[in-house]
Amino acid sequence: MRLVHPVTYDQVRAVYLRDHPADRPHPANSNRDGEKALAMAEDLLGAWSLVRLTREEVLGVVLPWHLSEGGAVELVPRSGLTVGEAADRIRAGGPGMAAANPVCARKLELLRSAPLTPVYLSTRPVPHSDYGDLRVRTGLIHLDGLHRMIAWELSRRLSPGEPLEAFVAGSPVPATQPPHRRPDTARTGGPRP
Repeated sequence: MRLVHPVTYDQVRAVYLRDHPADRPHPANSNRDGEKALAMAEDLLGAWSLVRLTREEVLGVVLPWHLSEGGAVELVPRSGLTVGEAADRIRAGGPGMAAANPVCARKLELLRSAPLTPVYLSTRPVPHSDYGDLRVRTGLIHLDGLHRMIAWELSRRLSPGEPLEAFVAGSPVPATQPPHRRPDTARTGGPRP
C-alpha cells in the first residue's frame, strides 16, 4: 500500500457522492448504506487517507456479511471473507450461484466493465451488525465497493502493475496478509468496537 496523502472526511464524502449518488436509479441501490458506513468510520476512527493498493492488497480486503442482495445463498458469511475468497466462491458456484442471487449477479455483471473508481475501507470494522461477527478485527476492512472489487477480480481487471485508489479510515498500515487468506493472528480478533 502506498500512501498518497491525508484527506478530510468532507473530501471523501464529496468524491463518494459524486461517484455514487444516493438517488441513482438502479435496482438495489445501496449508496445510502455506503454513505452511512463512511459516517460510522468517521465517528469511529476520524482520520482518512488516499492510498494506492496493489492487486494482492485488494484481494486481501476483508468483506462483511453479505446475503447477496436478498438472494438464497450468502456471498459472504458472517465471519467474513476476503475479496479473493469471495471471487473464488462465485467461480466455484458457477451458474447456480448466479441463479440463486439474481440481483447480486446483475450488479457483478454490470460492474465488470465499470470504471475503476476508488473503494472505501477502514482499518477496523464499523459498529454495524453486518460487521459484528468478523473474525478479522484489524487490517483493510470494506466500507463500500464490495461488488466492484469482486467484479473487477472476476473480469481480471485488477492488474498487478496498476494500483487501485482507496480512501481508508484510520491509520493505514501495509497489509501483511497474503492474497485470499486472513492473517492467522487476526482470526481470534480483539475486542469488538
